[in-house]
Amino acid sequence: MPAILLVPPAAEPLSLAETKLFLRVAHDDDDAVIAALIAAARGHVEALTRRALLLQTWRFVLDAWPRDGRVSPRIGPLRTLVAARVFDAAGTTHAVDTQSFVLDAAANVIASPGWALPAPGRSLAGIELDVQCGFGATPSDVPEPLRLAIRLLAAHWYENRALVGQATLLPAGVGALVAPYRGLAL
Repeated sequence: MPAILLVPPAAEPLSLAETKLFLRVAHDDDDAVIAALIAAARGHVEALTRRALLLQTWRFVLDAWPRDGRVSPRIGPLRTLVAARVFDAAGTTHAVDTQSFVLDAAANVIASPGWALPAPGRSLAGIELDVQCGFGATPSDVPEPLRLAIRLLAAHWYENRALVGQATLLPAGVGALVAPYRGLAL
């Protein structure tokens, strides 16, 4: 199921000031580099955990409704189903009432009985679900172990800029910090 980012997070889980303090950088010469490292570290932690750290809106595209009526997006934690739509054979979209679905945030599942949903009229990409995911809207909503993993990654990449782009191991502890938050794929 393809996922398309519609609305990225409004901020990063760490501010430039707190990251500079962690790095013990007193000058402003590297602000752009540090900001980019924060964003890259957030993205890396999100990829490792399959979790959106701060609120983001994603579009999930399906060819057909699952037989069991349960859609399991690859990204969580689920917060809100913003919109659902199906395409007819002519490519026209038709809204599906979001109240027909139940969001099971604990299981990271969007559920509805398959018989209650309109069938798409085209065989490829006939269904779109727009979903808001994330732990919350502010950096303090992000679990502290994940914020620490971002700090460690940003510091590692800042101190080892010559190695950026090369295959390197994660800094010690990052794997352990993110492990409890990993979304499993079965």
